[in-house]
Amino acid sequence: MHNNLLKLIGVAVAAVFVISCADPAKNNSSQNVINTKVDSLLSLMTLEEKIGQLNQYSLGSEFTGPGNKKGQDSIRYQQLISGQVGSVLNLLGAENTRKMQELVVENSRLGIPLLFAYDVIHGYQTMFPVPLAESASWNLDLMQKTAQAAAAEAAASGLHWTFAPMIDVTVDARWGRVMEGAGEDPFLHAEIAKARIRGFQGEDLAHNKTIAATAKHFAGYGYAESGKDYNSVNINQYILHNHILPPFKAATEVNVASFMNSFNDINAVPATANQYLLQDILRKKWNYDGVVVSDWNSIGELVNHGVSPDLKDAAKKAITAGSEIDMEGTAYIQHLAKLVNDGVIQETLIDDAVRNVLELKFKLGLFDDPYKYSDLERENEIVGNKQHHALAEEIAKESIVLLKNDNELLPLVETKNIAVIGPLAKDKDTPLGNWRAQAVENSAISLFEGLENTLPKTTSLRYAEGVKLSIGPNNFFQEQVINEDDRSGFEEAKQLAKNSDLVIMALGETAYMSGEGRSRAAITLPGLQKELLKEIHAINPNIVLVLMNGRPLDLSWEDENIPAIVEAWHLGQRAGTAIAETLTGKNNPSGKLTMSFPRQVGQVPIYYNHKVTGRPSTAPGQVFYAHHTDVDNSPLYPFGYGLSYSTFEYGEIELSKSSLSEDESITVSVNVKNTSNRDGREVVQLYIQDLVADETPMVKSLKAFQKVMINAGESVKVEFSINPQMLSYYKSNGDLSLEKGDFRVFIGGNSSVEEHKEFKLK
Repeated sequence: MHNNLLKLIGVAVAAVFVISCADPAKNNSSQNVINTKVDSLLSLMTLEEKIGQLNQYSLGSEFTGPGNKKGQDSIRYQQLISGQVGSVLNLLGAENTRKMQELVVENSRLGIPLLFAYDVIHGYQTMFPVPLAESASWNLDLMQKTAQAAAAEAAASGLHWTFAPMIDVTVDARWGRVMEGAGEDPFLHAEIAKARIRGFQGEDLAHNKTIAATAKHFAGYGYAESGKDYNSVNINQYILHNHILPPFKAATEVNVASFMNSFNDINAVPATANQYLLQDILRKKWNYDGVVVSDWNSIGELVNHGVSPDLKDAAKKAITAGSEIDMEGTAYIQHLAKLVNDGVIQETLIDDAVRNVLELKFKLGLFDDPYKYSDLERENEIVGNKQHHALAEEIAKESIVLLKNDNELLPLVETKNIAVIGPLAKDKDTPLGNWRAQAVENSAISLFEGLENTLPKTTSLRYAEGVKLSIGPNNFFQEQVINEDDRSGFEEAKQLAKNSDLVIMALGETAYMSGEGRSRAAITLPGLQKELLKEIHAINPNIVLVLMNGRPLDLSWEDENIPAIVEAWHLGQRAGTAIAETLTGKNNPSGKLTMSFPRQVGQVPIYYNHKVTGRPSTAPGQVFYAHHTDVDNSPLYPFGYGLSYSTFEYGEIELSKSSLSEDESITVSVNVKNTSNRDGREVVQLYIQDLVADETPMVKSLKAFQKVMINAGESVKVEFSINPQMLSYYKSNGDLSLEKGDFRVFIGGNSSVEEHKEFKLK
């Protein structure tokens, strides 16, 4: 049946080819050929088959094996073989995907191949650092490479499509999904989005090592009230256009294959049915022509939101708004045909959606070979290979952020007697992080293993757990939690600390304490960890605190009392080696935070690029200005912050001229000197402030950065070009505005930099 279908499509394509050759004005590009194939196939399809292309289920391998299907399974099986399922998520492996593809291609009337999709967030089997950690590397090239490696592993396992990258800008560390994004800055988020999409998709979606990417969640999901997942979002239009949308617009510029809706509402309309987002902005303003997929049952959740009385109305609202694929909602497969037959919606609305889905399948090469991605030999060769593990170690080293290093306690030099204490020190699972796809449980290199393999054999390395990890029931995972009442390990840990020269404390969150559905009201060290840390500190204050976590934490006590703090996140497959080589100085840390760490949770949401206010602080001893009376306004560690074993000194900012017009640019430069005896990398960051604007401006915004290697004792001149586009902003009505006036440019090692020069747009 599949070959017959291709022959029918081929006749139509040949006809169009003849016509286009006769008319030089018509361009017979590959896109035109695909368009013709899609239109030809669409003309052969029944309404039910069209709707099937918009129906996505999460199905397992049981659908490909023998045995009777009962209940819902029987219904879905019949829909599969009758062409009423267009895509499947969570079916994995070359063998399984081939079997299901054969089932559909060989049994359905038209043999249209399935799309196989999965959440490949920071690796398929090889785990790279969680995305928030990766973003701290500020290394776009490496982030593109890790996405490329993840795509190669996923494609070799029969997958065509990933629901990544998540590009939700967020300013609230309580939200569990901060681990899945790139922090609080829209510009950096946009640059990382482009790098990861290029990594996933490559230059040719038909290549068997690339997969289609998804820009998610469109839009505003990261601004959920009080950081509670799936919560309402209340933002103004300025924040929408200047903070939330820029990464999504950037995704369209690199031709991301699909967009995914968010669960929240925007302007009181759920994103899945939001015509302003999906039509006015995405389709019309940005001219996006890819696929839009719902999030899991987000169409059905329109009923829960209270904007639809039933699933039928939800289907109508979603398809009308522009949500094209219904993920696990069954709204479309149940109700679209009747809505069309009753004249409530036009069949052309269905056609437009199906056209985008079919086009993606053609671009992936599935009509040429439906089984091209399901290759057991390639799967065995590529998944989890040594090169990917080496890449995981490389990016992990660059993702580590040194938060504090009093008296140069680090790197460790000739320390003879080291105690390693904490529930995460020997944990081989937590470093894999949440959203771990097909990671092998307990396959990471632990911190203790890394230290054993890195420290000299003359070093005495001893371990105490201190606080136990325990298995806690959960409605989705049986997951590890930090014990909250068992202090039985305290005494052993304290005795070990007492008899050691230095203590390495491995504390933080287990893998499933951050991620989807893992919002936390308190973001201090969970369980008994802080209590243990305080008791160890009272005995031996010579402590290196190694943090493993998926979000910013409240570390005020730790910052005040612990001499060295290393933010090691959930670093993936080779975490222990990366951390150990950083502690011992084989790796010089160069990571910089992409999310501010608060002094107290009461400051949250806290972010560097906030608006100016009518009551800023202008003098010491002020009372009536925007602040809390019990804590400093600044974050504990600001966006862009991170120390190194090297020290860097910034010279005076130099401008090529003091003004520019709308068709000019200014070169701005600064000399950065490595004043230490160790080579090191520095992330040089450029921020701009608009001093006066029609709508209240932000205090400063990141506009460019460079990660540069500077040899010990040497200086590097770092140059940037400031163009008018960098000086523009979106007004609340969504229009891009470039306004003449005075600006400031800041260049430094983090967002708190104050040194600046002024220039004018004339």
